[in-house]
Amino acid sequence: MRVGIVGAGSMGEAHAAGWRATDARLVGFVSQGHASAERLAERHGARAYRTLDELLSDVDVVDLCVPSDLHHPMTLEAAAAGVHVVCEKPIALGLVQGREMIEACQRAGVRLFVAMVVRFFPQYRSAAQLIADGAIGDLGVLRLKRVSYPPRAGEQSWFDDAQRSGGMIVDLMIHDFDYAASLAGEVTRVHTRTAVRPEGELADYALVTLRFASGAMALLEGGWVYPPGLFRVGFDLAGTEGVIEWDSDSSEPVRRFLSDSNANAAAVGLPLGGLEEDPYTGQIRHVHQALESGDPFAVTPEEALAALRVALAAKESLRTGRAVAPSEVA
Repeated sequence: MRVGIVGAGSMGEAHAAGWRATDARLVGFVSQGHASAERLAERHGARAYRTLDELLSDVDVVDLCVPSDLHHPMTLEAAAAGVHVVCEKPIALGLVQGREMIEACQRAGVRLFVAMVVRFFPQYRSAAQLIADGAIGDLGVLRLKRVSYPPRAGEQSWFDDAQRSGGMIVDLMIHDFDYAASLAGEVTRVHTRTAVRPEGELADYALVTLRFASGAMALLEGGWVYPPGLFRVGFDLAGTEGVIEWDSDSSEPVRRFLSDSNANAAAVGLPLGGLEEDPYTGQIRHVHQALESGDPFAVTPEEALAALRVALAAKESLRTGRAVAPSEVA
């Protein structure tokens, strides 16, 4: 399996390390800053390409680690070339674009994987398995936190441009929108409150309440507000028979408290402290195995599109000051 990576920033480096942990052949890199592509290519014994078109002619899989506004055109180009696509989250910045990406890959007979990496963190996977096994009964209330320092990509950071990143709610909180829906099902109502930057264009911090068709609810906290180097994540998930909790400041593993017991019972921030294997590597191993075997992906493109719909509903709620149903977002 021949793999090419587009983008030579933090995600490009993380994905490259993941592919090197498989038996796929990392053919090359392409980046807007060609010197960055050359640097990574030299490190990984690969080639630095000048254009995406040149790279696509030499690979079976292209891994897009580029600003979010480029996901749509690059995926369409890869699909037209008959190349499988791994795409960093969010799938796109708009629902029409995301649907076009899915349909283009389907028509071309290639596969699309959207890198919702939180699904591959061991604590989140462990909690999901416990819930699937009925360990805490029926889910009622979910609380999730993801607050980091502002990401930077040079002096003119594309993260600061809502037309390129979608802002913090789309770029960062989408992880927890996806994870919450993977546990509790369809989201029917979204309500957002925030502190905003003085110019009011991008939310640095937000509290988002979700209501699910199941009757469960979730409170999500997200932000780009901490000092450089500080990134905190965590969850507590309450069901009819107990609670599962974990936070990144704790050295303890995921903990479960049953209702009938007396239990006594770590550039762009990546919350990886204390993990035996980088979840980005685990994610790429999964993609590699699924592409080779034909097995389904753990995260489908449709799930990634649904997470984007919730993120856009959260932004619409912020704009209007009212609760928004995801079905209202076009």
